[in-house]
Amino acid sequence: MELRQLRYLLVLGKELHFAKAAEKLFITQPALSKQIQKLEEELGLKLFDRTKRKVSLTKAGAYLMDEAEYMLNHLERAVDATKRKALGEDGEIRVGFVGSAMQSIIPDLLERLNQEHPQVHTALEESNNKNQLDAIAHDKLDIGFVRLESVHSGFKSKMVFEDSFSLVISKHHQLQPKDFKSLDQLAEEQFILFSNDYSQEYYDIVMSIFEDHGFQPRVSHRSVQSNSIFRLVERGLGVAIVPSSLADGVNLDVNFISLAHLKQRSKLMAVWSSNNRNEGLEKFLKLM
Repeated sequence: MELRQLRYLLVLGKELHFAKAAEKLFITQPALSKQIQKLEEELGLKLFDRTKRKVSLTKAGAYLMDEAEYMLNHLERAVDATKRKALGEDGEIRVGFVGSAMQSIIPDLLERLNQEHPQVHTALEESNNKNQLDAIAHDKLDIGFVRLESVHSGFKSKMVFEDSFSLVISKHHQLQPKDFKSLDQLAEEQFILFSNDYSQEYYDIVMSIFEDHGFQPRVSHRSVQSNSIFRLVERGLGVAIVPSSLADGVNLDVNFISLAHLKQRSKLMAVWSSNNRNEGLEKFLKLM
């Protein structure tokens, strides 16, 4: 078995089309078919079901594809870490995060890491909860900062911040902060919310705020980016509910009204794999 065969398996498993996969791999379609066939012969099983109309993964093929993605990512990280060791560096930590974590938590951690372990490098990637967990599981990320209440087995976690919510309205809105008494006053407004792609658990917590106030919001827009939400609010296209920490550093024509009196809270969790062997991650966790 060759590494290139696993790479071919990975691309074909995602494309499920020999011609498209071959084009992405910069090889001919017959060459791709031959290598997949050789891999299947070596294993003594079928990885793909093929008909004239479609290509699909078998159960065994889906399993090997998932494992191959982890192995190839881990190998890439090991090669990179080896090169860094040769240069006298202590490796790299790949950090995923949702946007609100960049407001204070991550900059503080990176500053301390740079002070105490200047030879440890970091690579940052903003992503939603689901993609971060998937990347950690496949060794694309070492640690992620997500808004979740709990994580599945195989992951370790630590709550790093608990946040209240705030209402965001345009400064030109007829309701001014001094006149705000209850969310009921906005029952007829259009709301701009974080998409449930951002986090289903987070979305459910926000929806429970509306349930407690006896109305279902009229949701006009959804986004996974806080800046997009604030821009839409600024233009008067709706109002929003966001974690209060997102108010830091916002220089737009919007007002933030604290909803800290409500019971709902949003938890920012640090999540990593229990199988992670990155030495740099241990240093990062101690700083946390």
